[in-house]
Amino acid sequence: MPESLPEIDINDEENSASRFHEIPIEIVSEEEMALLEAALVSARSSFSSTAISTLSSPRFHGHVRCVNSMTALSKRDFPGFTEPDMEDLGTSTQKKIRLPLPESFLQRFRKKKGLSVTDITSTEWCEKQMEFVLLGKRRINKAMRKGSARHAKLEEEVIKKVKVRVTSAEDIWALKLLNFIIGVNQLLFEGLTRELPLISFVEGVWMVGVIDEVRMPVTETDKNPLLVDTKTRVRSTLPAEPQQRNGRLQLMCYKHMWDSLAAEQFPANKFFDFFSLNPYHNLSEEIIESYVQSGFSAKTLDDVVRYYVNTCSILPSAQEQLLLRYESQQDNSLLGEDQFAYDLAWLQNQIHGCLEFWRGQREANYTPEEERWKCRYCQYASICPTNANLDVSTSGSSPTNSTPDNTTSS
Repeated sequence: MPESLPEIDINDEENSASRFHEIPIEIVSEEEMALLEAALVSARSSFSSTAISTLSSPRFHGHVRCVNSMTALSKRDFPGFTEPDMEDLGTSTQKKIRLPLPESFLQRFRKKKGLSVTDITSTEWCEKQMEFVLLGKRRINKAMRKGSARHAKLEEEVIKKVKVRVTSAEDIWALKLLNFIIGVNQLLFEGLTRELPLISFVEGVWMVGVIDEVRMPVTETDKNPLLVDTKTRVRSTLPAEPQQRNGRLQLMCYKHMWDSLAAEQFPANKFFDFFSLNPYHNLSEEIIESYVQSGFSAKTLDDVVRYYVNTCSILPSAQEQLLLRYESQQDNSLLGEDQFAYDLAWLQNQIHGCLEFWRGQREANYTPEEERWKCRYCQYASICPTNANLDVSTSGSSPTNSTPDNTTSS
């Protein structure tokens, strides 16, 4: 509270003038000035009619105008000063700083990497879980390890792996593209290949993935390859519909990527730019030797990309029918198959919805109410806001393997 004003005989003009001239000028805040004005109004209302007539003298009004002008001056902006918003009142002495917008998950976690197909399917399974995975660490459970081991065994049945030392990012990509070229040649000559790596530009983003299996049809009338994905199951039952839907999404992504490559829609310059690669970087001797052994002569990544694009140009589009296989983890026996039709419109809608989350265009959605049973087997259930009252004591293996994928494939 400001100190009370000294008593002044307003009838003594000489003394009054002298006292006013001696008052020191002090810059006060708007809050203090408001209190002073309120006190002045209160004092006016308590004066007698005689005092009011005295206050009406021109000389006193001159001083009142001085007070009013000081109030106005206190409210004037300094040069370059911007009046704060209403919510900033009370902290007007602090400088207002505009913070930069946070990076999207796509920029933060997939810059120079591209989105994997597993990123898409995991986001479709539960966006909030995907957010926890990105911001924390995902634990690989026993079922996932068994699924990965099964995929490795299936790959060994048709492909012999050779260790190659790489020394640069260009070497890594040259090796990935070589594996695709070798896999396609195996498909065309032997009718089957497995664990085929894909890199494709679809729906405005770079997407990477590994197809479990590609088969050429046995009939001469059909020239389009069949894309197959194998899921391993802890229990000897077929999965619930949300898991089957998630598996279909995965295979449709592979077909979308495959067909884009077959249509010769691989923008090489964008590829080099996005992944920050030097197309004329000399590959290591081991990579060059690997290409020679495969029947190609390549010295730079640009040479490799040309082979990749040429290989894609001879590919037919994949079949409209896709195949999901379900195997038991106990004995690798076949539990069932799901053959379904490709739906491009549905797929694009799913991908665009996922990209809204990845690009930071909206917050992560929680899994729908009718699918909240997933939460009981989620490793983040105890910290997820939507599960405040969820009993996670039974968390563990789901009766239907309630994860989007029991493998670590991309």
